[in-house]
Amino acid sequence: MELAGGSHLIGADMDRLKLSLRSALLLAPLVLWHGNALGRDDGRYADSPLKPWFDSLRSHLGPCCSDADGVAVADPDWESHNGRYRVRLDGQWIEVPDEAVITEPNRAGRTMVWPVKTAFGISIRCFMPGSMI
Repeated sequence: MELAGGSHLIGADMDRLKLSLRSALLLAPLVLWHGNALGRDDGRYADSPLKPWFDSLRSHLGPCCSDADGVAVADPDWESHNGRYRVRLDGQWIEVPDEAVITEPNRAGRTMVWPVKTAFGISIRCFMPGSMI
């Protein structure tokens, strides 16, 4: 392989390049998985009468986990326009995919979102609009 300036990569350089590429490919799934592993139930809500309900919540994108993984969203940090939702997390507005919206009645009353943070940004696993009262 010839690089700019006419220099050639020799065997040792190619081996280092291949090793770096292999390492990056092996680490990528760990980085992506780590974002999903951040949320876990730490027992704070073990005695809550809503815990079984939170644990059962699912969107079309998968289980929402539990209230310990969800984040309550204040009214100024979410909005609905033309039937679509978006939320403000970490200072940026994120569109909520239709598949993430939970359509069953909100027994908690407050707007909640279950974000998944990865090296590539934030995506929304579940979103539950508030009771809007």
